[in-house]
Amino acid sequence: MTTLVRDAMSTVVLTIGPAHTLRQAARLMSARRVGAAVVLDPDAGGVGILTERDILNSVGAGQDPDREPAHLHTTTDVVFAAPGWTLEDAARAMTRGGFRHLIVLDDREPVGVVSVRDIVRCWSSVRREAPAAPTAPTAPTAPTAPAGTVAA
Repeated sequence: MTTLVRDAMSTVVLTIGPAHTLRQAARLMSARRVGAAVVLDPDAGGVGILTERDILNSVGAGQDPDREPAHLHTTTDVVFAAPGWTLEDAARAMTRGGFRHLIVLDDREPVGVVSVRDIVRCWSSVRREAPAAPTAPTAPTAPTAPAGTVAA
């Protein structure tokens, strides 16, 4: 069975204006437990997206989240999904574009956001429902850090 974006997307769409500060955006995103906000900018005539990674990059660069407006960190060349896309279509668009969220538009209006997490959640539940092939038991091994990593 093919799962569609409409079945996986979050319909909790946080929308903010371009003048919101990054701190305001972060508070709203945290309160709604979402990783992205849709930025509606009537003056620029478009829809953009601000993600938790955009905020993290700004703070990591030493910028003040109380002074930085969302519009300076918003992605405006957004790839949009349609509710009728398959999850494979959405995953392919995310992989190609190197991002983790897609704004879902229906009749040119944001109706949802689909994230990598949403897709994995759907694909995981589909796999749980399918009968698992028997596997031979293996002894657990201790995890190892990849070469070149530093513990935080």
